[in-house]
Amino acid sequence: MKLSLDPYMFRRVPLLELPGLVADLGYEWLELSPRDDFLPFFNHPRVDDARVAAFRTELDAAGVGISSVLPLYKWSGPDEDERQAAVRYWKRAIRITAELGVDVMNSEFNGRPEQAARSESQFWRSMEELLPVFEAEGVRLVLEPHPDDFEEDGKAAIDLIRGINHPLVSFLYCAPHTFHMGNDAPGIISYAGELLTNIHVADSFDHTGSSGLRYIVNPPGSTVRVHQHLDIGQGEVDFDELFASLATIGFDGTVTACVFAWEERARESSTFMREKITDLLMKQGMQL
Repeated sequence: MKLSLDPYMFRRVPLLELPGLVADLGYEWLELSPRDDFLPFFNHPRVDDARVAAFRTELDAAGVGISSVLPLYKWSGPDEDERQAAVRYWKRAIRITAELGVDVMNSEFNGRPEQAARSESQFWRSMEELLPVFEAEGVRLVLEPHPDDFEEDGKAAIDLIRGINHPLVSFLYCAPHTFHMGNDAPGIISYAGELLTNIHVADSFDHTGSSGLRYIVNPPGSTVRVHQHLDIGQGEVDFDELFASLATIGFDGTVTACVFAWEERARESSTFMREKITDLLMKQGMQL
């Protein structure tokens, strides 16, 4: 099992200084999430082979590995020009991942929930183009349903991944999305079984609480999806239940701390999350 840090709160730290920082925080692994100088949100990668090699050198020097690379592209968007562009970005990102010596990428379904059928059709079109590239580069793909994707429900997302029917594609459970995925961590984790290979850990409030008035959004009826990525204990996710469910299925994948809410205390948050996740794993008899 790997315990990893999503360093998004440190995205302004120079790229080549990032491995040392992650090591200082007590992590041996990082999940490389979007950065403007590497893999920016929804745009083509901004890095050349020389920069990739330099980054890999600093990772080796710091004793830090990359557990996964996380790009976000509009590969399921209903607009065909955007989808084609996203596939081009994906192809370059896959090759960068392979150059880094990393064999896992994780991402979201993307698309639009109000155009779910069209978005799913676009998703399958993109998968047909990209699966051969994943195969050629020896990179696995781990997918999660995200709030405001064309598929948001946890069990339905697992069925969709099963429909891909490919050994390189698996499922990621994102704890701060618990209340958007069906609020059933034990059921979703059990349903996924061996298909579950990655976990994102952060806390969130149940937006459906207080008769749907936990958050008040104007104008009424707005279709926004509200959630947080908080430190464990600051929200309402039941982490004892979640980690017990992981132990039940014998989970042995990657657990990533992915708090985004506290950039002003990013170091303290990252250290707290490492310690808290380690305690929760040990409580269930799970070893790093």
